[in-house]
Amino acid sequence: MSTQIAIILIALWIITILVIAFLCKRYFPQKEELSRKIIHIGTGPVILLAWLFNIPKNIAFLSALFITIALGINYRYRLLPAIEDIERKSFGTIAYGISITLLLLLFWPHYAASISIGILSMAFGDGLAGLIGRSINSPRWSILNQTKSLIGTLTMGSVVAMTTLIISSTNNLSIEPLEIIVISLIATFLEQISPFGIDNLTVPIGVTCIGIWLVGV
Repeated sequence: MSTQIAIILIALWIITILVIAFLCKRYFPQKEELSRKIIHIGTGPVILLAWLFNIPKNIAFLSALFITIALGINYRYRLLPAIEDIERKSFGTIAYGISITLLLLLFWPHYAASISIGILSMAFGDGLAGLIGRSINSPRWSILNQTKSLIGTLTMGSVVAMTTLIISSTNNLSIEPLEIIVISLIATFLEQISPFGIDNLTVPIGVTCIGIWLVGV
C-alpha cells in the first residue's frame, strides 16, 4: 500500500472519530466528558495504523506536530468545543499531542512497539478509567487535587496490562508477565500523580521509555 493511500485512510479514521464526538456532543449535551473521551480513546489506534502502514518518520512527526499546534489553537479559542468543552482546568489534549510528537521524533519507527504500548496505555487505559470510574461507585481519594476512584484505578491498570499483552502476542514480542505487570503499575502510578491532564504527557512517554528499557522493541 502506498504512503498516500495510508495517509488518506488514517485521515478518514480521525474524521470519523471527530464526527462521532460531535454527534455525541449535540445529542447528549448532559454528558460533558463523553465527546472528549471518544476523541481521547478513538485517536489512540492511529499509532497502530501508522505502524501497520509503515508511515515514514518525517511524515508521522510533521503530522503530529501540525495536529498539536491545531490543538493548542483550539484550546485558546474553543473552535471545536467537543474537544475542550469541560469545566475543570486541563491541558490534556495539548499534552497528548506533545507526547506523541516527541515520541515520534525520538523513537519512531525503531521502537514502534513501545510507542504503541505507551500511547494506547493513555488512550485506552486513562480514557476507559475516566468513563468507568465516573459510572460506578467505589472508594475515592484525592491526590494533588485530583479525585481518583478504586474502580477507575483498577481499570487503568488492567487495560494497560491487556493492551501490552495483546501487542506482545500479536507481534511475537515475548514480553514476560512480570514486565507486563511493571508496565501497568508504572502507567497507573503516573496517571495518579499527574494533575491538570499532564498524565497525557507522563504516561505515554514514561511507559514508552520503560518498554524500551525492559523489552527493547
